Amino acid sequence: MKSFRRTALAVAALAFAAGPAFAFPDRPVQLIVPWAAGGGMDSVMRIFANGLEAELKQPVNVVNRTGGGGITGHSAIANAAPDGYTIGGASPEISFFKSLGLGELTPDSIDMFSRVSVIPAGVTVKADSPYKTFADYLKAAKDNPKGTMMASGTGVGGSWHIASGGLLKAAGIAPDAVRWVPSNGGAPALQDLVAGGITVFTGSPIEAKGMLDAGRVRTILLMTNERHPNFPDVPSAKEAGLDWVYENWFALSAPKGVPADRRKILFDAAERTMKREDVRKGMADRGITPIWDKPEEFAAYVKAFTERGNGVLKDLGLTKN
Repeated sequence: MKSFRRTALAVAALAFAAGPAFAFPDRPVQLIVPWAAGGGMDSVMRIFANGLEAELKQPVNVVNRTGGGGITGHSAIANAAPDGYTIGGASPEISFFKSLGLGELTPDSIDMFSRVSVIPAGVTVKADSPYKTFADYLKAAKDNPKGTMMASGTGVGGSWHIASGGLLKAAGIAPDAVRWVPSNGGAPALQDLVAGGITVFTGSPIEAKGMLDAGRVRTILLMTNERHPNFPDVPSAKEAGLDWVYENWFALSAPKGVPADRRKILFDAAERTMKREDVRKGMADRGITPIWDKPEEFAAYVKAFTERGNGVLKDLGLTKN
């Protein structure tokens, strides 16, 4: 009997000691977003976080860490304790920090899980802008002295800057004909647009949905091959005769070094999250395309995306490395 009791106690003690590992997560998880509240990534990650909460059975708190054209937030993810309680949203800007000479941060600096969504770039102007069509905008970009017109949507050399430069080049215009004004994301750039501080927002109209619905801005082009179902009246770049398609992506990431068992719990929960009807519908209703990659697919995608973007950055005269 004593032997049985000793064995039972030993098993109980072992189970107690192992308990926390099996209980992960047993407290709230922080999800860092490197861009401002109200922008494209913020909207995507808040929809995702709601679903992830249900899968992890713990709160997932979205924290916006803005600044430095995305460097502040991405660095916060890379430098967080690798205990599984901090994850983050990665955006394409992390692919270009090094080539822009802004630091050593690259996609290899963090643990990239998968894309969560993609959204198309567009050309959005103020409601009372003289540019009624994309052709009007191109003519003005061509005829006005360089730098007269101004665009924004992210930091210098960021994804929406690449979208703008690539679009102008595809139209036979100098990629830097429209001067870039840095911002901490789509939301502040759109506020600047309606205030008259910039000429155009080249981020996604999905970020501008509230202002579009309110009639404060107009989207005159999507950088796509086909019209978008959420914006059926907006012509595509292909319709405008341009060979330029550009979409932004937002990915789930974590600091490197999260223990394998915890990483698997997070990865599997995230994969289930992206299969949830409420999450997929929440994104689709806003014109956001939900996506979940196989690891090898995402790595190949990021490599090709980085090479293409660096080509535009070189044309813009921004590459340092």
